[in-house]
Amino acid sequence: MKIFKFGGASVKDAKGVINLASVIETTAEKNLIVIVSAMGKMTNSLENVVSNYFSNASEVDAAVSEVYNYHHKILSELFPNSSHPVYKDIQQIFKKLTYFLKNTRSKNHSFVYDQIVSVGELASTTIVSAYLSEVHIKNTFLDVRSCIKTDANHRDANVDWEVTQQQIKAHVNPKGITVTQGFLGAEDTNNFTTTLGREGSDYTAAIFGYCLNAENVTIWKDVPGVLNADPRFFSKTQLLHHISYREAIELAFYGASVIHPKTLQPLQRKEIPLFVKSFLNPLDPGTCVGKGVTLDPKVSCFILKKNQVLISLQSLDFSFMMENNISEVFNLLHLYKMRVELIQNSAISFSVCVDNKFNNLEPLLSELRKKFKVKWNEGVTLYTIRHSKPSEIKALTDNKLVMVKQESRDTVQLVIKE
Repeated sequence: MKIFKFGGASVKDAKGVINLASVIETTAEKNLIVIVSAMGKMTNSLENVVSNYFSNASEVDAAVSEVYNYHHKILSELFPNSSHPVYKDIQQIFKKLTYFLKNTRSKNHSFVYDQIVSVGELASTTIVSAYLSEVHIKNTFLDVRSCIKTDANHRDANVDWEVTQQQIKAHVNPKGITVTQGFLGAEDTNNFTTTLGREGSDYTAAIFGYCLNAENVTIWKDVPGVLNADPRFFSKTQLLHHISYREAIELAFYGASVIHPKTLQPLQRKEIPLFVKSFLNPLDPGTCVGKGVTLDPKVSCFILKKNQVLISLQSLDFSFMMENNISEVFNLLHLYKMRVELIQNSAISFSVCVDNKFNNLEPLLSELRKKFKVKWNEGVTLYTIRHSKPSEIKALTDNKLVMVKQESRDTVQLVIKE
């Protein structure tokens, strides 16, 4: 048994769905779990539905129509005969969404989010499964919510591994091809839909891989594999042929976008190799994450995070920044959902670089000012470089304002005002 995961870019249109079928035919895999994300940018479009649900009810129908029309266009290109059963299947998904929107009065944003956004994966897998059948690739459609059981922490649900393993073994036929959704789960107590966090489809692949003792897991992307830098920001990049689990976890922790941070840990426990390959060139070797050499080739790896916030604190009475002060700061960072990317402290100062993902900067600063002298810089860039050379750091920082620099044996981090 092998696991294939296809992201939104791979099924963004009818050509993408056709290519997905071609990848399965080209690789000639017979016993396969195919995990599919929402098509294209549909998660973003469904997030717009959520936003309108809470703040602009008159626009909800239009936002839903936009999502429906997107899928209907793909349907019409894949299935010219509009009487094909898949049309009714998609209509039923959107009827359930409409019913939820008109009959639910919940003010729990995260709960509503999960019920609405899950439509993206349900629609994409319905279309993919039907098309595979249409081109004579026999497959079974599986609602992943019957398998992956979680707590009620909506938008970032925690998996109940024991129950999930039982359910996957009960629902999945180890022979043949099964098509199911990434990103989704269901509360173990009442079956309300949950989600595993953005980019959680990679995590779904790892969950199935772990529970089924898969031979390997492959994530299909629009890049040749894991590169040593993001080609959108760096002109020269190299393909990494092999990465150890530990190195990949380090890269993921610092923000490498190709691999979801939670994906690697269950695979490492059972030493299941993870491949990252191009869905445009499926026979190319791509990148393997597994046991063995740390990094091949041994080159510097660059990770970049834009639009960060650097906050610098001093106690009002110039006393030392001791454990009690620092613990209070971290409690506030946790309260306002700030992801901490870097910290640095001296005797009387403490600096922290954070990702203001939930736009809680102003209330956080207001609380910090009660006890500290506060300075902050928005829109800074955090660079993390693994296995760097001095010449590379010099080239990166020339004619730029370096606000913070930290260096350890294998990692250099720089906060830069560009």
